[in-house]
Amino acid sequence: MNIEEIREYCIRKKGVTESFPFNETTLVFKVMNKMFCLLGLDDHRVSLKNDPDKNIELRAQFPAIYEGYHLHKQMWNTIELNGTVPSKLMAEMIDESYDLIVASLTKKLKEELKNL
Repeated sequence: MNIEEIREYCIRKKGVTESFPFNETTLVFKVMNKMFCLLGLDDHRVSLKNDPDKNIELRAQFPAIYEGYHLHKQMWNTIELNGTVPSKLMAEMIDESYDLIVASLTKKLKEELKNL
């Protein structure tokens, strides 16, 4: 997946907003105001939350996947968008990041999301 494909995939998810809260080159996707994806427009990297054990496996399997850049190293991966990570896997990682954040929402926010 490239930057535009990732953006389109993320923004189609329910309750997702996009913004530039840190700088003009890091596009952040949030669900119910909680971050699940950071997309570096200048450095062609994406950071996603994932299961810590799965993160270890992914880092061992793909040189383009490494500890989250400026993020919790166990929970977040940063992925270089250099074409070496299959699009299907990228979509799965985005889905898992989104799902982990949704699962962590309060009951009230989950209900709001459900009703969008």
